[in-house]
Amino acid sequence: MNIIEQARLAKTASRTTRTLTLEQRNTVLLQFAENLVKQADHVISENLKDIEEARRNGLSEAMIDRLTLTAGRIEGMAEGIRQIADLEDPLGKVLDDRIIRCGIHLKKITSAVGVIGIIFESRPNVTADCAALCLKAGSACVLKGGKESYRSCLAVVDVLKEILKENGIDENAVTLAERPSHEETQRFMECTEYVDLLIPRGGKKLIRAVVDHAKVPVIETGAGVCHVFVDASADQDMAEKIVINAKCSRPSVCNAMETLLVHKDAAAAFLPRITAKLAENGVTEIYGDEKSCAVCPSYQKADEQSWHTEYNDLIMNVKTVDSVEEAVSHIETYGTHHSDAIITEDDENAVYFLNNVDSACTYHNASTRFTDGFEFGLGAEIGISTQKLHARGPMGLNELTTYRYLLEGKGEIR
Repeated sequence: MNIIEQARLAKTASRTTRTLTLEQRNTVLLQFAENLVKQADHVISENLKDIEEARRNGLSEAMIDRLTLTAGRIEGMAEGIRQIADLEDPLGKVLDDRIIRCGIHLKKITSAVGVIGIIFESRPNVTADCAALCLKAGSACVLKGGKESYRSCLAVVDVLKEILKENGIDENAVTLAERPSHEETQRFMECTEYVDLLIPRGGKKLIRAVVDHAKVPVIETGAGVCHVFVDASADQDMAEKIVINAKCSRPSVCNAMETLLVHKDAAAAFLPRITAKLAENGVTEIYGDEKSCAVCPSYQKADEQSWHTEYNDLIMNVKTVDSVEEAVSHIETYGTHHSDAIITEDDENAVYFLNNVDSACTYHNASTRFTDGFEFGLGAEIGISTQKLHARGPMGLNELTTYRYLLEGKGEIR
């Protein structure tokens, strides 16, 4: 079945999902979580086939990590679904309730979007997160994953479809695109008659392609050129732990640090120390500005493109700056408004940084790796929005709703 037909069926299913009770939606989600764990062996078996093919095709180890599912990661997916089930209903919230001047009773309430298309790369856990969030928010979804993760995503979607059928709900409420061609994907992005919203999740190239070519409204997400600034007053033990966590705990994800900024008064002591620690954690390819290279000759010379690059790997940049103002200027010039952090004991500099770095998530003395729906208590997220309209930062349930007006009168005419 082609993706446009799948979108048409999802549109029909969305008329059902928006009217499901909270109890019905939560029942499906809890059963989804339970069966996902029960069928973990099958999901992992399908995932291994994807991994073997990805390795044959030369996918990087960082991207293999994004693709890989383990029993622990599947349990984490299930726990995220359970958390979504535990959250309050995002639908039917009264945002405004008043009598307008003609006497009509007006209510403004949150409501389902309809059909949400999610285009993503590599990470099959996105399938479970997005499907669960969309369902709880009363919307149907059409998922278009990368070809490298197709078997894994299909195994996850099949678990949910089985639960939907068992509960008498149209299984087309959740659909995985069947490896559409580039031309079919383009038509899907233009399919305003069936698709209400598009959310791309992946690298900068994917997101740009969707934003540039879609006719369906798009929420821009994901691209993360994230920074950590180590100020002159920073506790260097704290700074070391944060930098290693921000870069090395999972370098393939969008909230990982790509550029380390270090105040000139801290550089001589901190750069050799952190460079050695980074090397212990597998980071041996570092691009630096002239001042940083003078302190650490092992660095390669950074160029203009270096500062714009989201490596998603154990590769990074280092720049020495003269002040918090220069650090902020660098972030505003080269960052993607995703997640940026300052490590400092100077409250004035912390306040300046927090007020002047215009990112979705800005941190003081903490790792950028916390930008995550699960960590924020949202259960999961459908993406990290880096734009300013409608939603910003981790997008949970409330960000997946729109609103409408209900008006009750007593025969009023205008």
